[in-house]
Amino acid sequence: MFTGIIEATGIVQNIEKKGENIHFTLTCPFTQELKIDQSLAHNGCCLTVVEIDGDQYGVTAIAESLIKTNLGQWNSGSEINLERCLKFDGRLDGHLVQGHVDRTGTVKNIEDKDGSYFVTIQYSETEDFTTVAQGSITVNGISLTVAKSENNTFSVALIPYTWEFTNMKNLKIGDMVNLEFDIIGKYITKLMKNNATLSL
Repeated sequence: MFTGIIEATGIVQNIEKKGENIHFTLTCPFTQELKIDQSLAHNGCCLTVVEIDGDQYGVTAIAESLIKTNLGQWNSGSEINLERCLKFDGRLDGHLVQGHVDRTGTVKNIEDKDGSYFVTIQYSETEDFTTVAQGSITVNGISLTVAKSENNTFSVALIPYTWEFTNMKNLKIGDMVNLEFDIIGKYITKLMKNNATLSL
């Protein structure tokens, strides 16, 4: 479980395809604090640390993760948002995030609001996922508040710190981002669909 509060960014050093999977080697400021089998969210996707070598560590993304996320678009040098798993002896500064990416979205517009940034993202229309204004959404692992919600489109407003401290500053129109919708909203959506089916 995560909070969507990014600890640091990491840099992809090497990419190795192994069958249908991809093994990534990265560096980050806290590599020396990591341990084998530890869960670490990469752009919001929970991956297990499988090796540590000096200032580098390795994770493997299986085919299922590659299908649902933007991991397959990473290159050597890509900057990745990182968060270690939640410790239950501290404050929950973001919202409850599972690290299970639901789908990807596409950046449709980026507005510079004289220091803050208003980013609009579109995702494939589906009844399974929805956003609401002032609700929570995770974009590339970042816990954000929905500023505007429409059918299969939503916008978020980012303060300068979030923009500069994460990889959001690298976004361009047309880029693919990882999305994890609010878990409470997902449960409510499923319950409503089940109730509607039972009433037919």
